[in-house]
Amino acid sequence: MTEFASPGPVTSDGLQPTVAAVAKALADRADELGDALEEAVTRKSALSNVAVVLRRDDVSDAVCRANIRSILAAMVDQTQFDSAPATTIGVQRAGNKMAFSSLLASDRIGFRRLWDIVANEAARHTSINAEALRSLTARLHTAEDLYMHAMVTGWRDERRRRVLGETAGRAVLIGSLLHGRTLDDWSLWDVANRLRLPCQGPYVVIAAELPAVGTEALPEIESKLASLDVHSAWRLLPDVQIGIAHVRSDHKFDDVVALVCRMAANRVGVSARFDDLRDTPHALHCAKVTLRGCGDGASRVAVFDGSVLATAVVSAPEIMVKSVGDALNGFRDLADEDREILFDTFRVWQDTDSSVRVTAQQLVVHPNTVRHRLRRIEKHTGRSLSRPRDVAELCLAFEVHRRLM
Repeated sequence: MTEFASPGPVTSDGLQPTVAAVAKALADRADELGDALEEAVTRKSALSNVAVVLRRDDVSDAVCRANIRSILAAMVDQTQFDSAPATTIGVQRAGNKMAFSSLLASDRIGFRRLWDIVANEAARHTSINAEALRSLTARLHTAEDLYMHAMVTGWRDERRRRVLGETAGRAVLIGSLLHGRTLDDWSLWDVANRLRLPCQGPYVVIAAELPAVGTEALPEIESKLASLDVHSAWRLLPDVQIGIAHVRSDHKFDDVVALVCRMAANRVGVSARFDDLRDTPHALHCAKVTLRGCGDGASRVAVFDGSVLATAVVSAPEIMVKSVGDALNGFRDLADEDREILFDTFRVWQDTDSSVRVTAQQLVVHPNTVRHRLRRIEKHTGRSLSRPRDVAELCLAFEVHRRLM
C-alpha cells in the first residue's frame, strides 16, 4: 500500500498545487489515455456482453482527445470544462443508433479506468496524501457529471431530430402500403425493411377510433407491441390511428388483441390475418368497416374473422345495409331490449349448428324458450328457418346488423 506524505500548501482558491500537478501530468498524456480507455472499454465490454461504444469508427480521435483534455481541465477548474466534445460524442453515438443503456455502461467502464489512471499518477507524487486523493476523486466525479450531462443532451437532441425525420418518412411509407402504391417485389421489400417489418406475414391491420383530433387512440402502442416481440408500424390520421402488425403465431395474435383491448378507450377494428403486404389495402378496408361494429359483448374491439359471410358483408357495406332492410324491418316496432334478445338468440343458434339444446344451455334458458324466440324471428321476418335459402338470407342480414348497423 502506498504511503502518502503530508499535504502541500493550499492556494487561495482551496486547490492544492500537487492536485493541479497530477491533473496537468495526466492532461499531457491525453493521447495515451485515449488508447488506454478504449482498450479498457473494449476488453470489459467483451467480458460483460456490453455493446462497445468507444470504437474508433464511432467517434473521431480528435474528438476523443479533446474530450479527455476537457475532463482533466475540469478537475482543475469546473469553468474550464468544454462541453462541445462531449456533446459531439453524444450526437455521433445517436447517429450510430447506440442503445442508451449500452452508452451509459460503456462510459461507466471508461471513468472507472480513468480513476485507476488518476490514482496511479497520484501515487507517483510523494506530496499527495489521502486527503488530496479524495479531492482528486471528488473532482473526477464532478467532471464525470459535467461530461455525462453534455453527452446525454447531445444524444437526446440528435435522437429527437432523427425520430422527427423518420416519422415523416415512415408516414409516407405506411401510406404506400395502406393505399397499394407498392408496385413490385423489390419496392415491397424495401418498404417493409424501412418500416422494420418482416417481409413475410402473417400481418394484421388495426384501426382505432381517435378520442379527439390530434390525439392517439393507442398511445405508445408501437413500443408496447415491441416489448411483446411484435413488430409494427403506425400512422395517425385525422379520425383514426392505423397500424400494421406482424403476428407470426396464434399466440402473438392473441397477445396483440389482448393489449389493444386493455388500451382501447374507443372502438377498434382488427382485420383478419394476411400473408402478403400487397393485401394491406383490403385488410385496412376490413378493419375500418369492422370498426363500425359493436365488438364482442362489452369489448370495444371488433375482430374481423375473414369468413365468407363476413367478407361478403364488408365488401360493399352500403349496398348490404340497403339490401337487408326488408329482412330486418319487421323488428322495428320491438323495444330495443326485446330485439337484441332475439338477435342474440339467432346468433347463438347459428354458431351452435342450429342446436336448440346447446343454444338453451349457452343462454341459460329452457329449450322451449329458444323455440319460441325462433318462431318469433320467423314471424317478424316472414322467413322460415326450415328453408335453407331463408336461413342464408337471415344469416347475412344478422351479420350485416352486427357489423354495420
